[in-house]
Amino acid sequence: MPCPFASTPAPPYYAVIFAAQRRAGADAGYAQTAARMAQLATAQPGYLGVVSSRDADGFGITVSYWRDAESIRAWREQIEHARARARGRECWYTHYQLRVARVERAYDWAAAAPPEDLP
Repeated sequence: MPCPFASTPAPPYYAVIFAAQRRAGADAGYAQTAARMAQLATAQPGYLGVVSSRDADGFGITVSYWRDAESIRAWREQIEHARARARGRECWYTHYQLRVARVERAYDWAAAAPPEDLP
């Protein structure tokens, strides 16, 4: 299984935090568009990674990481991404919030593997 955590460099870098409520039953084209946006983002200069989660009620948070503010602006202006945002407002979301933050500090922790004789 691929690691669900984004691999980012030492700060500073930027995080774009997208929180959204999906519209119930509005699935037409969503998965294909999301996959295409992921593909495009990874090819965008300055893109560092992404983490995303969605609950059973359709509320989700996606955090994408970027080298600098200019990379974020370029992604926002990318034509396919602009079309996907418009379609999201028209079809897929009832509400969303977007925040851009500069990451000044970052660290992680992982538990050691349990001994083999423990459940």
